Amino acid sequence: MDIIGAILWPIKWAIEFILVSFHSLFTAMGMDPAAGATWVLAIVGLVVVVRAALIPVFVRQIKSQRKMLEIAPELKKIQDKYKGKKDQFSREAMSRETMELYRRTGSNPLSSCLPLLLQMPIFFGLFSVLSEAQKGNAGIGFMTQQLAVQFSNASLFGLAPLHESFQGAASMNPPQVAVMVIAGVMVVLMTASQFITQLQIVSKNMSEETKASPAFRQQRILLYVLPLVFAFSGFAFPLGVMFYWLVSNFWTMGQQFIVIRNMPTPGSQAAKDREERLARRGKLPKGAAEVIEVEAPKPIQRAQPVSKNRAKKSGKKK
Repeated sequence: MDIIGAILWPIKWAIEFILVSFHSLFTAMGMDPAAGATWVLAIVGLVVVVRAALIPVFVRQIKSQRKMLEIAPELKKIQDKYKGKKDQFSREAMSRETMELYRRTGSNPLSSCLPLLLQMPIFFGLFSVLSEAQKGNAGIGFMTQQLAVQFSNASLFGLAPLHESFQGAASMNPPQVAVMVIAGVMVVLMTASQFITQLQIVSKNMSEETKASPAFRQQRILLYVLPLVFAFSGFAFPLGVMFYWLVSNFWTMGQQFIVIRNMPTPGSQAAKDREERLARRGKLPKGAAEVIEVEAPKPIQRAQPVSKNRAKKSGKKK
C-alpha cells in the first residue's frame, strides 16, 4: 500500500460505514436496495454527516476571517511601506513583518480554504469507493460484493448509471444521451451554486476597507476561477461523485446565506441590511448606532442696537 492509499484507508472505511448505514436505513424503510434513489439518498446522508462534522471548522473559519479584517489596515501599511521595492532584502523584510503580524494577532490567511482542504481527502476517498463499486468490487470494509454489484447496476432516474460519467457516456458507440444530459445539468448546477456562494461573499459580506485591499482582488479572481474548475472537472467524474459534490455545494450556499444574514462582517452591506431589518422590528442590539431625531433649535432673533436719542424718546412716551 502506498502513502496515499494509507492516508485514504481510514477515510474510505468511514465513508463505506456511513454510506452503507444510510443505505440499510432506507432499505429498512421499504425502499428497493438496488434502486438508484436509495443510493442517492445514502449519498445525501453522507453529505449531511460530513458537513455537520465540519461546522466547528466553519465557525473557526469565520472567526479567523474577522481577525483578517481587523488587521487589514496594518497589513496595508506594511504593503505600502515596501511598495515598489523589489530587492531581496525588502521582500524578506516584508514577509517577516507580515508573518509577525499574523503570529501576534493569531490570524491565518489560509483559514478560508480549510473546510475545502478537509473535504478533499473525503472527496478522493468517495471517488475511490465509488470507482471500485462501479466495477462490482468489494470495498475495504462495509461495502460487500453484493452491495457493490447493487451500486454498479443502480441508475439515476432509471436512465443514468451512478458509476457513469459525461466523458465515458460521450465516448460510447452510440453515445448515452441521457447520461450526458443529466451530467451536463449537474455540472451547470454545480458551477452556478459555487458562483453564487462566492458572489454572496464578494458583493455583500466585505467591508469597504477590504474591497480596497489586494485580498479583494484575489477574491474576485476566485469568484470566476473556482466555478470554471467545477465546470471542466465535473465532466470526468461519475454521477455518484458529482451528486455528492452538488449536494455539498447546496449545503455551502445555504450555510453561507445564513451566516451572512445573521452574522455579517462589520461594515459590510450585509451588516447594514441587518441593522435596517432590526431597526424596523425595534430589535436593535445594545451598542448599535441608532438614529435619534433631535428637534433643531429655533433661531434666536438678534436684538437691534438702539441709539441714545431713540432711547430718550421712548422714555418720554412712557
